[in-house]
Amino acid sequence: MRMELISEPGDAARPNEDFAALALPASGQGGALVVLDGVTPPEGDDGCLHSVPWFCARLGGALTELSVSRRDLTLSEILTKALRRTADAHAFTCDLSHPRTPQATVVLGRWSGATVEYLVLADSVLLAEAPDGTVSALVDDRLDRLPRASLASDAIADATVRNKEGGFFTAAADPAVADRAVTGELPRSAVRTLVALTDGATRWAEKFRQGDWTDLFGLVRTEGAAALVTRVRALEDADRAQRAYLGRGKTHDDATVVVVQP
Repeated sequence: MRMELISEPGDAARPNEDFAALALPASGQGGALVVLDGVTPPEGDDGCLHSVPWFCARLGGALTELSVSRRDLTLSEILTKALRRTADAHAFTCDLSHPRTPQATVVLGRWSGATVEYLVLADSVLLAEAPDGTVSALVDDRLDRLPRASLASDAIADATVRNKEGGFFTAAADPAVADRAVTGELPRSAVRTLVALTDGATRWAEKFRQGDWTDLFGLVRTEGAAALVTRVRALEDADRAQRAYLGRGKTHDDATVVVVQP
């Protein structure tokens, strides 16, 4: 089994708000990956005493443990339990109804000898490569389908469309959001490699248009996960002054790439 993980902050002066984990159960059968991209709130009150990294560490830790210890649960059920556990950890000190309470995108992958399960919520991405080299993008594209006019300059911070019907959904305090995630199952024999990416890494394809998902996957396969992040940073630096690519609110963003060959 091959595993590779890189997570790099967009700004060395700020904590990385991404979370990534790989887990192999003690049984030696199967495994799981967890990737979260914490949502950076706008400056001001978010109703919470805790930081986004605190939230992602709590939620990510719960997801990692449950993914390998509760094989009897679906990934949606695991996300529900992990969100409830995380909310309970600060429900008495924080206003969890605040629209900017700490939250994150979610990618989960879990494999056994027979199947590969996946869950995607918001704009992080899971790529699945078949034995013949075909690459499929497992995505939640609700944010991409929103009219640009309905989005603020920072779409993730816009409380008028986030976690609202007709908008898009992130993992925050409400466990019911797990039912909004994109989920599915593939035969284990149909998956050779999985690559999970936060949107700081998918910029290479989605913002800078350097290639499609197959091209991005090929770069990671031939040069490694770190090379993808290095390429993204170079593109961001070259475009620093203009930010010419639509929707790039930050010059640099936290970037995480996880590669698994089960």
